[in-house]
Amino acid sequence: MWLAQIGQRENHRYASDNSESSLLIHQLGRDISINCLLRCSRSYYGIIATLNTGFHSLIRSSELYKLKRQMGIVEHWVYFSCNLLEWEAFDPIHRRWMHMPKMQAYECFMYSDNESLAVGTQLLGFGKEIMYPIVYKYSILTHTWTTEMRMHTPRCLFASASLGEIGIIAGGCDLRGNILSSAELYNSETGRWETIPRMNKARRMCSAVFMEGKFYVIGGIGVESLKTITSVEVYDLKTKTWIEIPNMYPARNEEAGPTEEPLTAEAPPLVAVGNDVLYVADHVLKQVKKYDKKKNLWVTVGPFSERTTSMNGWGIAFRACGDQLMIIGGLRVLGAGFVEINSWVPKEGPLEWNLVARKPSSSFVYNCAVMGC
Repeated sequence: MWLAQIGQRENHRYASDNSESSLLIHQLGRDISINCLLRCSRSYYGIIATLNTGFHSLIRSSELYKLKRQMGIVEHWVYFSCNLLEWEAFDPIHRRWMHMPKMQAYECFMYSDNESLAVGTQLLGFGKEIMYPIVYKYSILTHTWTTEMRMHTPRCLFASASLGEIGIIAGGCDLRGNILSSAELYNSETGRWETIPRMNKARRMCSAVFMEGKFYVIGGIGVESLKTITSVEVYDLKTKTWIEIPNMYPARNEEAGPTEEPLTAEAPPLVAVGNDVLYVADHVLKQVKKYDKKKNLWVTVGPFSERTTSMNGWGIAFRACGDQLMIIGGLRVLGAGFVEINSWVPKEGPLEWNLVARKPSSSFVYNCAVMGC
C-alpha cells in the first residue's frame, strides 16, 4: 500500500502513460501487483480499492477471482440472514463481521419460502413477490443487490449446492405445489440457467452437496409417501447422467422416539461436506454423523452443539467452510438474542465444538450460504 501511494504521486510525472499498469504499483508493474493482490485477503480489497482508479477497477472486475480460482487460492466466508431482507457476512480468518446492504424487496418476499445459494462471487436469494417467484443477486464486486434472470422452472423447497462458478438446483415444488424431478444449472459468469437431465425421483424438502466433483441430492419427501426418501441421487457433470444410490440416507431412527410434528414440518437434512467426507447433523438425536462410502453406513462422530436450538431443524445452519464444519445459530433467550458460530476441524481430532464468534441478533437463522472465492 505504501508503494502504491508513492506510485500514485509518481504517476503525475507519467501523465502521458494512461495504461492500467501505471495506475497500480508503478515500481512493480501490473503482473507483480496482481500477484500481490492474489495473496492478499479479500478483507482488505475494500481499502486497497480506494488507493487509485487502477486498483478500484481491478477489484471491481472478476479477473482477480478467476486467477485465484486457477491458482487454487480460495477464501471461504459465511453469509447468513437472521432478519429477512438483511444479511451479515463473516470472515472466519480475521474474525470480522460485515453488514451487507439491505435487499430492496417487497414485503411479501419476507413471507414466501426463501432459499439461498452462493455461486462464484454472487449470493442468490430465492423467493416470491406478489404472485411470481423472483431471484435476487448480491455481487461482492459491486456490493449491490439486483434482480437476476429467473429459472426455467420457478420453484421453492429445492436442493442446491455450488462448485466454483456453477450452481445446481434440483427438485422442489412448482407454483401449483407439484413435486419436481427437474434440475437446472446456473453459471455465475454468464448469468444464465441451463436445464439439465431430470432426477429419477421427484422430491422436495431435500438438500444437496458437491462431493468429489459430483452433485448429491439427499433426503426429501416424494410424491407417493410422506416418509423420507432414503435413496440419494448423484449427478455427474462429465457424463451428464444421474445414478441412484439406494438406502444411502438414514431414515428416522426409532431411538429418537415419537414426535408430535408431522414429517412435513421438519427442515431439510442438515448436511455438509468437509474434505470430501459427508456429514449430517441430526437435530433430533443431537448427533453428528459421517458417511462411510465404502461400507454405505453412517458413523456417529460426536454430539451436536449444545449452544444452538432449533424448531424441528429450522433456524440453524450446518455448513462446511474450508476445512471447518460450522453450526450457525443460537439459544432463544427471553428479552434478548444472539447468534453464534461454532466450528470443528475434523482433521485436528475428535469432535469438539469451539466458539468462533458471537454477536447480538435474532437467534433464528433464516438462510445461510458459504461463498468460496
